[in-house]
Amino acid sequence: MSYQVLARKWRPQNFKQMVGQEHVLKALIHALDSQRLHHAYLFTGTRGVGKTTIGRILAKCLSCDKGITSEPCGACSACSSIVEGRYVDLIEIDAASRTKVEDMRELLENVQYAPTEGRFKIYLIDEVHMLSQSSFNALLKTLEEPPEHVKFLFATTDPQKLPVTILSRCLQFNLKNMSPERIVGHLNYILTEEQVAFEEMSLWALARAADGSMRDALSLTDQAIAYGNNSLTEVGVSTMLGTVDQKKIYRILEKLVSRDASGMLAEVHSLAEFSPDYTSVLATLAAILHRVAVEQVVPGACDNSMGDQEQVVSYARQLCAEDVQLFYQVALVSRQDLAITPDPKSGLEMALLRMMAFQLSPVEGEKPDLPVLSEEGVGGVDPDSLVHSEVPSMLSAENSPPLEAYENDAPATAYDYAEEIEQVEDTELKKKTVLSESSVEAISTEELTPIGKAADTTSDSVELEVPNSLESPSAAPVASSPESNGTVQTADDAVQKPKEPVSQKVSSHIEPTDETCWSVRSAQLGLSGMTLNLLLNSVLEETDQGLQLYFDAGHFRLLNPSHESRIKAAIQQAYSYDQQITFFNSLKESHETPMMWRERKRAEMQVHAKQMIKSDPNVQKILEVFDGVLIENSIQAIGEIL
Repeated sequence: MSYQVLARKWRPQNFKQMVGQEHVLKALIHALDSQRLHHAYLFTGTRGVGKTTIGRILAKCLSCDKGITSEPCGACSACSSIVEGRYVDLIEIDAASRTKVEDMRELLENVQYAPTEGRFKIYLIDEVHMLSQSSFNALLKTLEEPPEHVKFLFATTDPQKLPVTILSRCLQFNLKNMSPERIVGHLNYILTEEQVAFEEMSLWALARAADGSMRDALSLTDQAIAYGNNSLTEVGVSTMLGTVDQKKIYRILEKLVSRDASGMLAEVHSLAEFSPDYTSVLATLAAILHRVAVEQVVPGACDNSMGDQEQVVSYARQLCAEDVQLFYQVALVSRQDLAITPDPKSGLEMALLRMMAFQLSPVEGEKPDLPVLSEEGVGGVDPDSLVHSEVPSMLSAENSPPLEAYENDAPATAYDYAEEIEQVEDTELKKKTVLSESSVEAISTEELTPIGKAADTTSDSVELEVPNSLESPSAAPVASSPESNGTVQTADDAVQKPKEPVSQKVSSHIEPTDETCWSVRSAQLGLSGMTLNLLLNSVLEETDQGLQLYFDAGHFRLLNPSHESRIKAAIQQAYSYDQQITFFNSLKESHETPMMWRERKRAEMQVHAKQMIKSDPNVQKILEVFDGVLIENSIQAIGEIL
């Protein structure tokens, strides 16, 4: 006996054997059981989803000897003849080969005659959209008022090409593409019945290649059985299809996530031995990243349509949302760039290296880099007592605003003053920071107070004092008082109390109600990307029930479990805090987030910078001598807010 291909051998013979298309089957079964029959049915959908098969089963239901039923017996002469393709009252027509109007007129001439054997004369016209406009016009009148013994069953893959006059006279059923899960389940059943050994991942490869068509899946399975000598393996099927083994893509992605550049390049080299389609590699990578992004936004939404649900969920937990979006965008753009790269392999390598270069997610157990001071610090200040924030740096030390103006805000650090001194180097303004013994006595009380080496009256220079603790913003430079007759008070005169490192102070207690304090500390928790942005738009409060983080409504919607876990871990680690941390939607009227504080400080800096320029004697002199005009929009405050 000759071999019968799987697509024909396993073609459904009744509605119960159909896989999928429940929405169509339900309507047809109810219509048959209630005898509410229409004269024209139109089945639409892509190739291989069951349009012709449903038409033949419906013909059986209408012609079965036991009567019109949704469950034909399959044993009577009518059912057997339809299966064997020799039933005279079922006229199957391929519209693609009979497009002429003469063919349609010949067909319609026989419509008026009664059926030979069965209950109805059934016309099954496949690819009906291929008929000419004249053929449709010839069919139109008959389709509108057909004889009672005639039923039309149309099938098409392109219903848009049908005239609306035809569509309006038919019951239209749209058949869906088969999901990979459904195809894999059906192939599993068929291969078990056929006693063919297979690996499950090989079935997923076939299901993806079938692209929603069950017939294509069965045809590819036939080919795979022949290729693998009655055995299906993932490697064999991937080689046959010319696709990339999905495990190789996941191995590359694993190295990318762990930032193992050498391992990643080794995987690409191993992949190159199979001469893959590198465009397809990037497309597969983008498809995986899309699924990861969906899983991150809606946990549990990832299905198993690609047979990789477990891996997708794992990557959704390991990667931050920013990295996923970055990787996805790089994969899309790199597909276009492959056409102009020296060779496709190098194009793939550069795409992966670009992803790694801009990756935000830290490796497990690794902390992001933070500014580090030398052991000596800057200007002799203990580095453990410094809080890394910045305040505006203006034109010169002489015109700098009194630090008391920033007492309630984030204080300056040694970094800022060291940067000021470097900016005025090799200029006349440098003379005001390197002072002789005689010039020290002439400094006014409004200027910054030298300390340190100023105790040595033989020294040629002094150093600028800087506040060194966030907890004590009042630790401003020691200025000479009016009673001191303008003389400078040195470090020996002002005995300073030793200060604890910041880390020791904040671990014992948190002062979340101090919004300036939170504005500084929120940026020092080691967070980055979207998580840091969310934190900068929040306000922290401490209550008897624990810490409470308030977010404005717009940013609260962006919070997901991944962001929440990172924020909680950062706060608990930085402050040795083990109590409950709760997240709230909306801010209170009195709240000022770090981002709001930044904007306010930036505006104040700009106003102060303009006032300083306007009041500067040199600027006023220039404007007077040269009859100049001060363009205020060109003034920009120097420095940044943390």
